[in-house]
Amino acid sequence: MRINHNISALNAWRSIGQTNMSMSKTLERLSSGLRINRAGDDAAGLAISEKMRGQIKGINMAIKNSQDAISLIQTAEGALTEVHSILQRMRELAVQASSDTNTDVDRNQIQAELDQLREEIDRIARTTEFNTKKLLDGKLESFRSTEDIKVVTGGNIAINASAAGTVTEGTYIVEVGQFNTDTTLEVKVTLFTAGGSNSVTTTYTNGEATIGGVSITWDTTVFDVNFADFGGALPSGEVVDSAVARVEAINTAANQLIFQIGSNEGHNMLTGIDDMSAGALGITTTSLDVTTQDAAERAIMVVDAAIHKVSSQRAALGAVQNRLEHTISNLGVAAENLTAAESRVRDADMAKEMMEFTKQQILLQSSMGMLAQANAQPQNVLQLLR
Repeated sequence: MRINHNISALNAWRSIGQTNMSMSKTLERLSSGLRINRAGDDAAGLAISEKMRGQIKGINMAIKNSQDAISLIQTAEGALTEVHSILQRMRELAVQASSDTNTDVDRNQIQAELDQLREEIDRIARTTEFNTKKLLDGKLESFRSTEDIKVVTGGNIAINASAAGTVTEGTYIVEVGQFNTDTTLEVKVTLFTAGGSNSVTTTYTNGEATIGGVSITWDTTVFDVNFADFGGALPSGEVVDSAVARVEAINTAANQLIFQIGSNEGHNMLTGIDDMSAGALGITTTSLDVTTQDAAERAIMVVDAAIHKVSSQRAALGAVQNRLEHTISNLGVAAENLTAAESRVRDADMAKEMMEFTKQQILLQSSMGMLAQANAQPQNVLQLLR
């Protein structure tokens, strides 16, 4: 029997330490409700859940963005509702002035009201705004003027793309292979649009191809496919998968409204609002003259055209609003499912953790009891000294 080292006591003490550590982690999980409180708890799970958290927060903000976009559209559409009412009153007055039952004095009175109504249309177009952003003054017109050319994937060819003229909106696929002969390495660029597709093929060493108003260049020094594996030449028509790249060209307007309706780059939609001033609607002092019968009849046609333009703009805004409402519903489902997935990775199962905590309590009590027994064992040596 040895008294300098009580191995049994050391064993019990080590078990108590391990149990205390496990109990501390379990208490932390129970108090925080999280299974992962630090990276050491689950390094991979932490990385995955943080990425999910970023997506969830982005989606929730995209929902708010979409709701704000609907509010903006409703503001513009509400103003156009009043413009419609004004135009209907204008048409009514023009029809009235077209009848010779009115005297010149009567027509002058009608003209005075029409002039005031025209001024009100201009005032509405000039002052309607959302968050200080003017909506109907023509600075958010839904035209397309500039090009956004983006290299989505560059493969192993180091693709660059730039405008070389009027850019055709679509997707450009760049492939490296042998398409026409068995001896020459070539690059084929295919443009896919809503109307179909067309392609251009050039030798790989050229380093440049132009199609659809887009100039695509590549660096031949970084191409890493070993053609010696193919006996120095690929079979005719062979495409090297690792050398496929994709370029996207999207035409956008410099002043269009861009609504961010997703959590990542490029998850947006474009819309615009045409100029709704009286002049843009064709209602001028000349065209809205009702001082004579002939002029009043022409004014009816002018106002009809203006009503049609406002109706078209309101219909376009209504279509965008409906789309945004569907977007909000879709984003809500995505946020819910991502939150459930993130919860499974990061949140603690309280029932399981309580079961573990109870087990650790029992182990701690039993370890303490065994430590007391082990500490009493060296006292038996005293029996040998009697």
